[in-house]
Amino acid sequence: MGHSRQADRPPVDTVKQAKKSPDVAQPFRELGLAEDEYARILGILGRRPTSSELAMYSVMWSEHCSYKSSKVHLRQFGEKVPAEAAKILLVGMGENAGVVDVGDGWAVTFKIESHNHPSYVEPHQGAATGVGGIVRDILTMGARPVAVMDALRFGPLEAPDTARVLPGIVSGVGGYGNCLGLPNIGGEVVFDPSYLGNPLVNALCVGVLRADAIKLAKAEGPGSKVVLFGARTGGDGIGGASVLASASFETAGKTKRPAVQVGDPFAEKVLIECCLEIFAADLVTGIQDLGAAGLSCATTELAAAGSGGMEIDLDRAPLRDETLVPEEILMSESQERMMAVVTPANLAAFMAICAKWDVTATVLGEVTDGDRLIMRWHGEKIVDVPPRSLAHDGPVYERPLSRPYDQDALNGEHGNGLPRPKDGDRLRSTALRLIGSPNLADKSWVTDQYDRYVLGNTVLAQPEDAGMIRVTDEGTLGLALSVDGNGRYTRLDPYAGAQLALAEAYRNVASTGARPLAVTNCLNFGSPEDPAVMWQFAEAVRGLADGCRELGVPVTGGNVSFYNQTGKTPILPTPVIGVLGVIDDVNRRTPMAFQNDGHQLYLLGDTADEFGGSEWAHVMHGFLGGHPPKVDLAREKLLADILINASRDGLIDSAHDLSDGGLFIALAESCLRGDVGARIVLPEGVDPFVFLFSESAGRAVVAVPRTEEVRFTDMCTARGLPAARIGVIDLLENSLDVQGQFRIPLRELRAAWTEPFRARFD
Repeated sequence: MGHSRQADRPPVDTVKQAKKSPDVAQPFRELGLAEDEYARILGILGRRPTSSELAMYSVMWSEHCSYKSSKVHLRQFGEKVPAEAAKILLVGMGENAGVVDVGDGWAVTFKIESHNHPSYVEPHQGAATGVGGIVRDILTMGARPVAVMDALRFGPLEAPDTARVLPGIVSGVGGYGNCLGLPNIGGEVVFDPSYLGNPLVNALCVGVLRADAIKLAKAEGPGSKVVLFGARTGGDGIGGASVLASASFETAGKTKRPAVQVGDPFAEKVLIECCLEIFAADLVTGIQDLGAAGLSCATTELAAAGSGGMEIDLDRAPLRDETLVPEEILMSESQERMMAVVTPANLAAFMAICAKWDVTATVLGEVTDGDRLIMRWHGEKIVDVPPRSLAHDGPVYERPLSRPYDQDALNGEHGNGLPRPKDGDRLRSTALRLIGSPNLADKSWVTDQYDRYVLGNTVLAQPEDAGMIRVTDEGTLGLALSVDGNGRYTRLDPYAGAQLALAEAYRNVASTGARPLAVTNCLNFGSPEDPAVMWQFAEAVRGLADGCRELGVPVTGGNVSFYNQTGKTPILPTPVIGVLGVIDDVNRRTPMAFQNDGHQLYLLGDTADEFGGSEWAHVMHGFLGGHPPKVDLAREKLLADILINASRDGLIDSAHDLSDGGLFIALAESCLRGDVGARIVLPEGVDPFVFLFSESAGRAVVAVPRTEEVRFTDMCTARGLPAARIGVIDLLENSLDVQGQFRIPLRELRAAWTEPFRARFD
């Protein structure tokens, strides 16, 4: 006969024992708590915490869960939201995801989050469970998840560790999303030495729901049952996101490299359908997914958001591993689990739906009319805490800020002395070198592993400027989404860098004909204990909040990821910005591909000599210095209006924003996308190098039918937007011909564009 798990384990630390043995030494430092934080817990409880309570405080007060170093700055997103923009917000920051009204009785919820550190430790499962977690956040709002996106960053493409992490991360993102049947409609893949040893995996999900069917994470109604349903709890991911995300790899050591969560997308797919049937029957008063901090977080946040307390019998939790002790059960981050609050009258119907879908469901406890979160283990009380102390009353730090010691020198290095190509041959070789560089090259090796069209509602997908989907199978209402960021720009100027990322995502959405509506963000930075990193973070948040106010788009929520560094070397500060847009009729969308012979090409916006943080300086010279391109958000708003109105009125049939690599890269991508040539004529008196490769913001290239030229140019003139005719689409040319400078056949252009990934991974 085998022994029970109680016989094989040390006695459980109960509340009664905690009161009797106040001087027991506890491993609070090993769990990531500072000495003053531990002292604060003693003050809240009036005694030492039990080991289970200590585990809960450690994960709930971690940087990842409590935002203790960032919340003083993040408040700006709520304080600076424009009154007009706030009207569309049905749910703002603080819930699992924000919800916005998109009209016709429909609402949309979307959010982006990071899974950086787990994806370094175990690339496939780290990335896969990042997708699974963000999908459950969207599901928890009462929405059907309808699409995903991802923003990925790696060390140099040729680095050995990139060869280790990139294929696994891509297979994790694609495998989980594909198995869920969710289209992956866009994203980024970026390479820079600063991400070597600390890749970034930022996953976004968008969901659709009726505006009157929103679900919230709160435990209401004394006597209501607390039900854990979905997968059984295992030992995977114990302390994973919450503890691992609170320390850098080098300082953490092996003791803070717990097992990465293991995902089962097929179990999640069943869980999604089960939840949606439960929501349709209106059987829950509160719902929460189990992600970072697992049961600790789910019970705490439900109780803290409600009007009462909660009592839980933890030993009822279904386990995959019967040797788990209470602390491990509370910290486990096993995937595909949800927690619901169900009235007694609805419990039988709830359990019947779970049984129909073969989803394990267990009543762990109930909501009380008290103000405590109480947990028992085989009848013994092991947790007795005020839930708000875990969820809302943790430490809040105003970390010291200081401008990096090398910031002035970095901004003083203008790169004016960098050799520039002066003739056609050198311009040609520069163009080919740029389009064949990892950041600008064809990413189809990655995106071909993602199903972009499953569900049948995708109308634009990678490599378009923004992904676009129909809201319903029958209607024309559509959503457009783009995610963008540039760590080099943000390193040179965090305030402007965050605004440039916002502006690019905003411009990408508008380029498809959709009107930008709302913003989510994932803020990836180094250690908050480094004053230079905190200065970068504070400036980026301030820039983003000010930018959203000027553009009239609210921030609906997001994620902060700190401790992205190896040893004391942080990554480039990398705010990744997601913008959601709405289009009334997806049939009026604007693709990026050049299509029709004889259509005129117009460059919209102003071009300046701006190469600070540029792809040209990075690729050709390995140089970072100077200032990023100037930001003019009023111009971005005007450009967006022109692109949206021109799309709606049929004045343009293609549009592509200008960003990394400048005009030449935009022209090359549109030619290759449509497999058509173009002849480009340089305006008189311009420097060909600046004209082709500057990264000035607020620009786009559009194709205008000859029949609509007068209407289009009149609109631009009337609104004060510079619009210069720079060329024509030529189906017979079969090349990109910059007249008077160089000509590159599409075949040669495509070969250079597709070479980096093919050579590295095929």
